[in-house]
Amino acid sequence: MQKHQTNFPDWSALIPVLPAGGPRRDALQAELRRLIETRVLLPGQKLPPSRELAQRLKLARGAVVAAYEQLAADGFVEARLGAGTYVAAQVPENADQKTAPQAPAKTGPTPPVPGKLGSGTVDDKTLRDLRGLFREALMRPPPGFLHYGDPFGELPLRREIADYLRATRGIRAEVDQVMITSGTQSALSLIARALLPTESRIWVEDPCYPQARNLFRSLGLTIIPVPVDQDGLDPAAGIAAAPEAEAVYITPSHQYPLGTTLSMPRRLALLDWAHRAGAWIIEDDYDSEFRFTGPPLAALHGIDRAGRVIYLGTFSKALAPGLRLGYAVLPAAVVETVYRLRDLTDRYPNPLIETVLARFLAEGHYAAHLRRARKRCKMARDALVEGLAAAPLDVSIPEQGLHLIASARNDASDTELQRLAQEGGLASRRLSELFIQAPARQGLVIGYSGFVADEVSTAALGAARAIAAWRKRQ
Repeated sequence: MQKHQTNFPDWSALIPVLPAGGPRRDALQAELRRLIETRVLLPGQKLPPSRELAQRLKLARGAVVAAYEQLAADGFVEARLGAGTYVAAQVPENADQKTAPQAPAKTGPTPPVPGKLGSGTVDDKTLRDLRGLFREALMRPPPGFLHYGDPFGELPLRREIADYLRATRGIRAEVDQVMITSGTQSALSLIARALLPTESRIWVEDPCYPQARNLFRSLGLTIIPVPVDQDGLDPAAGIAAAPEAEAVYITPSHQYPLGTTLSMPRRLALLDWAHRAGAWIIEDDYDSEFRFTGPPLAALHGIDRAGRVIYLGTFSKALAPGLRLGYAVLPAAVVETVYRLRDLTDRYPNPLIETVLARFLAEGHYAAHLRRARKRCKMARDALVEGLAAAPLDVSIPEQGLHLIASARNDASDTELQRLAQEGGLASRRLSELFIQAPARQGLVIGYSGFVADEVSTAALGAARAIAAWRKRQ
């Protein structure tokens, strides 16, 4: 039997409400029974002592004892010698409620299905390394764990991130420009509120990451959709639509969801526009660690000479979303503005996790983890591509990232394709729902991180068979 807290410091919420007149002992018994049947009082939970309950309700103690005894006789409570009265482990079914529809019990989130986007990439070795570091951090907590810390985060982690970005992404920034966040969404919200007044215009890739688009809309920003092709976002189209926009949100290394890379001529054109317009470029570099053919591409921030790029990174894809850790590299000109808002709204990040992650990077665990994770993800990608080969889909094979696009043939509805893939055991997201204004393409966005190749292969084969059988019936 599941244990529940029994020694409530204040059990006022569990005290029944009785009528002012009439047989109050019977009313007490009926009300306690109702609280048990509706699971306000849970199996194994201790009832208030009869003396205290009598005093609270201004009843004779004998009336409370009699009510408890009747409930025990009916099987709703049980008296334990010297311990008190408890709700019974097995409560009789309420005959009056037998025909009433019962809401399904909440059993927590369902297990992730292969194909689900955003799954973490940790393996057993990484978990062991993190477990050991967490144990040591709890044994010797960092000073910030017991006191309020820096709104931008613990200095050791910020230093490690600055060194990592300098070596892998060509980003040269001072430690003071690095801010730890609880993920990309948190960083986007903070930066937009700090730098973009209501009704500011912001270019957004079309199609794009919907959580960013929805956030900008919720803050009262004006969305300017800019089309994306094989070379990434088209700055000329953005200039034609809104030349004086205040910002652009972009995923240049691996566009979400199409997977294209912003070409060098367009990178230079975007930087030139931002410099002339005084606009901010918000660079979301969400999965650059997962490039399967050579080192990661240089970041847009690395070639910015005018201080217009705000770089966002995250450990959600490279490790696990549950860590809730990301970071932003801010231009020096806006550090103080963002710092003040962070201090007012979020105070400071979690120093315990920051301490662990700083050591995880400094001791080489992160680099070793990425090598293993890239290998596993590439195997899962190949298994997904092979499994989908039998389906009437055009499947792109990405050289980077943790998802691919399976485009529909013959204008098949991706709503139907998603349903069929799910029947076969493969999760996905509809490509068409990610477009804003551009003509929507029909297809599926499918992830391959977080699952072993065999799991991905089985799910992909199941989806391919379901889609192929449906196509034959058409």
